[in-house]
Amino acid sequence: MPTLDPPYPIEFLHAFDGYGIELEYMIVDRETMRVRPIADELLHDEAGEVVNEVGHGDIAWSNELVRHVVELKTNGPAATLDGLGERFHRDLVQINRMLEAHGACLLPGAAHPLFDPDRETSLWPFGQNEIYAAYNRIFDCRGHGWSNLQSMHINLPFANDEEFTRLHAAIRVVLPLIPALSAASPYLDGRYGGWLDNRLRYYRDNQKAVPEISGLVVPEAVTSIDDYHATVLQPMYDAVKPKDPDGVLNDDWLNSRGAIARFERQTIEIRIIDLQECPTVDLAIAEGVVALVRTLYDGAVDFATQQEVATAALADQLFAVAERGAVASIDDAGIAALFGVDPGTSVGATLSTLLDRGWLGADPSGHVAGLLEHGPLAARLVRRLGERPSEDALVECCRELCACLAENRPFRS
Repeated sequence: MPTLDPPYPIEFLHAFDGYGIELEYMIVDRETMRVRPIADELLHDEAGEVVNEVGHGDIAWSNELVRHVVELKTNGPAATLDGLGERFHRDLVQINRMLEAHGACLLPGAAHPLFDPDRETSLWPFGQNEIYAAYNRIFDCRGHGWSNLQSMHINLPFANDEEFTRLHAAIRVVLPLIPALSAASPYLDGRYGGWLDNRLRYYRDNQKAVPEISGLVVPEAVTSIDDYHATVLQPMYDAVKPKDPDGVLNDDWLNSRGAIARFERQTIEIRIIDLQECPTVDLAIAEGVVALVRTLYDGAVDFATQQEVATAALADQLFAVAERGAVASIDDAGIAALFGVDPGTSVGATLSTLLDRGWLGADPSGHVAGLLEHGPLAARLVRRLGERPSEDALVECCRELCACLAENRPFRS
């Protein structure tokens, strides 16, 4: 969701000269693990007034659409991803201390397994709520797709038209591989939802009343910023206008593709990554994704070859991986050729090849290798709990995830 008044001056950087990371967390009762709509208890200015965002040095805290979610983000671009996991964790520990006074704590993961959208959705009622009210009026924000999705966003800068076009092309073809590492939303309504990454399924279908908003989730190939406006943004603005005659939503953040241009800060934001159990794993995934994007941006595969892969093929691949994870195969010859594997190779084997080749970076924490060996968080949860776990088992698992966050350590199945 947008921020109207960022608390830091905007810098326009060259590609890979800075990084923006955003992490979203649920606030839950420490005993019952049910959501608690009290994010406003964390967001006050010096006068004690509730605000949308507060700065804590190089990290900022902000509200989201619903009142039980708080977002932490880099307070302006970070020069490096190194150490950011530990930096985020310090603030998460501080927030947990503040929430303890209210009998609450932070829950990681991408979807609450027991959340009841009809009964427990509470929209943010303070500043900027005209935007949230418009979303609610047009789309009805009571579903899982609006009020029960937590993610990591990665913002990568561009300084000019050429950098934007190359960066967009590279991100577009990397998106379909990401859920094999990041899927973390297997349970909804107390049972297995059928996909390892149910968040992406809801993300795809959330705004189908105006399909131009999310397209196929994988963005269209574009050749310039002007082409992006003509191909992606203007059709979306035209389509939503009858439902939003006052133009409240008429901005680039309305775009709900899996990666979107944010022109006010000159970045492309990757939005399809489920939130993990602790920030050290989130940042390990971020480092791997950024390294792979940079490898393609730098020309390991030529630009024309990246652009030639059909958007529909990339979208089919993305949702196959969101459903099945690393065992999904790459059957499209164009996608397989991009990554130098044979058609029919599993996404897990492809990522292992890319890791060995150095395209996913050095993986200094070993967490990317661990995700490829043991599966993403969703697979580990299903291995532990099965497809129809009891409510008590889900609550106990939520407590363990809270402990993982508090101790900044991975969940073991």
